[in-house]
Amino acid sequence: MPGGRSTDKPSDKPARQLLFSEALQLNKLMPSPVHSPDMVGTEQATTMDSILQEITAVSRILEGMDIAITSLTSETKSMHLDIAGFQSCVTGLEHRMATVEDHIHTVLDEDQELEFLRSKLIDLEDRSQRKNIRHFVFPEQAEGTETPSFLCSVLPQLTKTVFKLQLEFQRAHRLGLKRKDGTSKPRPI
Repeated sequence: MPGGRSTDKPSDKPARQLLFSEALQLNKLMPSPVHSPDMVGTEQATTMDSILQEITAVSRILEGMDIAITSLTSETKSMHLDIAGFQSCVTGLEHRMATVEDHIHTVLDEDQELEFLRSKLIDLEDRSQRKNIRHFVFPEQAEGTETPSFLCSVLPQLTKTVFKLQLEFQRAHRLGLKRKDGTSKPRPI
């Protein structure tokens, strides 16, 4: 700043007025070029007036800038507060999303386990309701492709029993792996 002085705030009016008065005093102390006494007084007065007008214009510009800077400063502070609020909202949302994602993974894992247990329960219920019979006397491939119908026709003949109700088999199959050689004993039905 002129005169080697600096101000802490741009809106410090007493400091600006002090600078203005110092500029006027400096102008009075400045030696003027050698001219005739009439010209010196007129030129000096004109120069002083123009300097004074320029200083006044600069002072007005500075006041306008002070107002604009003050306005910008308050808007910037307001924006900082808004941003801080948004950051806290975003942080809260991130925590909530992380919690929800953890719950989703837990629910998906539990859902898979529930499906497995449900299928196992259905299978165990199905097996527990069956009345299982094993037959060891039938040679391999004697039943053809329809094991249940084969058993319905053969069992009354083997047991020499007349059933009042028709026999019904829900499932019928051979147990174990199919044997490749024909010499070993047949698998049970």
